[in-house]
Parts: sequence; C-alpha cells; structure tokens
Amino acid sequence: MIANALFAATVCLLAALLYVLGECTFLVPYRDLIFSKYFSSIVTFAGLLLINLFALFYLLIRTAFLKDTGQKLAHLEKELRTGGAISEELAKRLEE
Repeated sequence: MIANALFAATVCLLAALLYVLGECTFLVPYRDLIFSKYFSSIVTFAGLLLINLFALFYLLIRTAFLKDTGQKLAHLEKELRTGGAISEELAKRLEE
C-alpha cells in the first residue's frame, strides 16, 4: 500500500514538473541564475509537495481498499467461533 502511494505520488510530481518545465521555456536563458539562487527553495518545495501527494494517495488507497475490513473480520471471527468450513480448513493447514 505504501509502495503504491509513493509510486502514484512520484508519477504525479514528475508530471507536474514536466508541465512546469514545458511552460517556462522563456526562462531558459536565466537557468543558471535561477538554479544558483533558488535551488534549495525549489528542492524544498518539491519535497514537501511529494510528501503531501504521498499522504493524499495513501489516504485514498486506504479508503478505497480497506472499506469494509471491520465487517469482514467480524464475519471471519463468527465463522471461526461456530466451527464452520473456514475453521476446518484452517485447522487442516495448521496441522501440515
């Protein structure tokens, strides 16, 4: 889940950076001046944006894939307590 969120955040950040670089072609003559003066600010902003995007995607993935986990676990616990088919299969696997 963490790897998926990090991958999605990285892809979005790279897409945003490529878009900004494409739109700011008029600043190419001043590239050395901009990087020498504002490199640390640019890297800090990109890092904070990556962290925020990671948190957003992590939240979305958790809400999408862990929607009814509590109900599913309650159903599994009920099956185990009553001795249904699930408990028999688990007992066989534990014996192996």
